Amino acid sequence: MRRETTGRVRGTPPDGVAAARLLRRHLTPAEAVLWDALRGRKLQGLKFRRQHPIGPYVADFYCPSLRLVIEVDGEVHDQQRAYDAARTEHLAAFGYRVVRLRNEDVLHDLDSVLRRLAELAASDDGTAAPVT
Repeated sequence: MRRETTGRVRGTPPDGVAAARLLRRHLTPAEAVLWDALRGRKLQGLKFRRQHPIGPYVADFYCPSLRLVIEVDGEVHDQQRAYDAARTEHLAAFGYRVVRLRNEDVLHDLDSVLRRLAELAASDDGTAAPVT
């Protein structure tokens, strides 16, 4: 028998919270650029959090009102595609949408990245389909 989900990943371990705090102090260059563009409700008045713990994971960025997780992926993610796919599937099961951005896109074409995120926000229909 499958239990209905509450729409929230529970069980963020204390070390996950500590890891998120540490990651906030050590953003990658691409994360720093994107954070500067998102912080202070700069994108359509939406609130974003950086390095936000969600269950056993730490999302690079999270928008609570859209239940949107943004991951900024560098080269290391080319080696862990199965892990990233499982993580996305797990988060989607709890109603989160996940969008993955490449470091290069954030660093070299930020305007397109922000347009894409604005389109996602405008088209929010409450579904939890993963976005790639």
